[in-house]
Amino acid sequence: MKRLTLALAGLFLAAGAASADPVLGTWKTEADDGSYAYVGMKPCGDMVCGTIDRTFNGSGEYSSPNLGKVLVINMVPQGSGKYEGKVWRPSNDKVYLGKMQLSGNTLKLSGCVAGGLLCSSQTWSRVQ
Repeated sequence: MKRLTLALAGLFLAAGAASADPVLGTWKTEADDGSYAYVGMKPCGDMVCGTIDRTFNGSGEYSSPNLGKVLVINMVPQGSGKYEGKVWRPSNDKVYLGKMQLSGNTLKLSGCVAGGLLCSSQTWSRVQ
């Protein structure tokens, strides 16, 4: 019985790993006002959220007051590597309607206002 329980537990763990969202992991942002960050994309319920894990500027890594803050907010998978939710831009402290598109080891994020008429985007690269 103990072996059966261990075997079933292993199957459930393998199934969970196989169904992990491909966007999960650590991503390097593009520079914004001279600084960039490593953002950890993690599950938040059935959505995806990204927190600022490390920050860098021209002098190297530094301790930003934004460490640990949520940058990618409640992104809902739409299928085919597309996500919709919100994004926060630290440099102006504004939250925008957000979209993400995953393509291999790149992640394009867009933040939009005016119902999606005016958008700005960045392409992030996977760190791990």
